[in-house]
Amino acid sequence: MIFVSYNVNSLTMKYLLYILLIFGFLFSCNSAKSIDNTSDNENIHVTKNDTVSIANNDLEYELIIIEPGYNIWLETRARPIGYYEQDFLETRNKQYVDAWNERVLHPLNYPSGLYDSQIYYDKTVDYGYEVNYKLYNYFIYFQLTYKQQLTSYIPRI
Repeated sequence: MIFVSYNVNSLTMKYLLYILLIFGFLFSCNSAKSIDNTSDNENIHVTKNDTVSIANNDLEYELIIIEPGYNIWLETRARPIGYYEQDFLETRNKQYVDAWNERVLHPLNYPSGLYDSQIYYDKTVDYGYEVNYKLYNYFIYFQLTYKQQLTSYIPRI
């Protein structure tokens, strides 16, 4: 589960964060099957560190990724930081976010529990390289793990 939000005031941000954390907890309890490509040692690491959070107080945004297995996948299988240009990441993220949000709005057409909440990604905000890198890689991880294809691009590592 991922969230990128851009809020005007801190009260709204706190309220939204509480709601998103509740959805995150419910989603992490979901019984959807995923491909298990990890060893027992990796599973131990995953359960200890399965949430990614990046915040920028100047822009008042926060990226929260709550997904068991994502951190170890990012460290071991994703392309290294700096491999992609920021423009590439932003372009793909815009397309993935649009596809994701479309699936949230039409829950009967897609597997239940995978698309619970919208991603608030303002296309006019420069979130920086790190946020775009982790968001892009989450979309790749999600598509490979849950056998989903969000756009016409075939997800590859």
